[in-house]
Amino acid sequence: MQWAFGLAARFLPDHRSKFSRKDFTLPQLFACLVLREHQKKSYRGVEALLEDCPQWRADIGLSRTPDHNTLCRAFRHLVKPGLINRMFDQVVLWAEQRRMIQGRIKPLAIDSSLFESHHVSRHFEKRCKETARKSRRKQLKIQANLRRSRVIKRLPKLSLAVASSCHLILAARATTGGGADHPHFEPVLFDACRRAKVRVVVADAGYDSESNHRIARQDMGVRSIIPPQHGRPNKQGRPPRSYWRRRMKRLLATRPSRRRCGYTQRWQAETVNSMIKRNLGSALRARTARRRSYELLLRALTHDLMIIQQC
Repeated sequence: MQWAFGLAARFLPDHRSKFSRKDFTLPQLFACLVLREHQKKSYRGVEALLEDCPQWRADIGLSRTPDHNTLCRAFRHLVKPGLINRMFDQVVLWAEQRRMIQGRIKPLAIDSSLFESHHVSRHFEKRCKETARKSRRKQLKIQANLRRSRVIKRLPKLSLAVASSCHLILAARATTGGGADHPHFEPVLFDACRRAKVRVVVADAGYDSESNHRIARQDMGVRSIIPPQHGRPNKQGRPPRSYWRRRMKRLLATRPSRRRCGYTQRWQAETVNSMIKRNLGSALRARTARRRSYELLLRALTHDLMIIQQC
């Protein structure tokens, strides 16, 4: 909470208007929202938690506990992509001052992951699939597939650019739906290069595209390493026609060459996705797609604050 309060105090005024009641300051409310993500609580849950922990309120200067309606309105007004991106700039600056980011030694890893739009029971999903599988009627199977496709189209998705040396998130992009990954490569890499010195970027086959290689190598001066496995495989075993994808085919042909070029560090991004889901939860609490994307960005920022606080 103290790190979140200090971070918000750099970008937020104490009050939105001179006519505000001035019961709480905006940095204090933002710190409460970060605490909500850290503790995996609802608005009512974090209200009860702060009521039971007066020492936590004293750390950020709260005289009394904000109620759940106040926190809900604070989320709507405070958690915005522009503000979160500026906070990411400051967090990365803190990490560079502590010498946590080593861009020249270990590469930047990019990956994405789907989150649950609400809390679900895995046992219930498994039983539904078993029922549709055992049934002889084809209509149930078709309905189950259609239901699953509708669910996937509404799932929130978080794309991350991770510093492999310290598991710090340098850039995050939140979208909706389980579509292709390669359109998110350019904006995530651009934000990461703007915040830190990136020499090498590694990504999985979902980001495979000749245009992504040209953007990284020619426009941003970053060496990109992506396996050329996207699209329909060639039956004759011929290499890809485009220049950079054909070069990736030769570079990633053997295990020693993958280790030398740094592609094996790509799994650090999957580690960060696992850390976020284990520590902060894999299910979101917001009801709309926009607020779910904002909640994902706040969750990524909370992860960075946890890394900074421990170092």
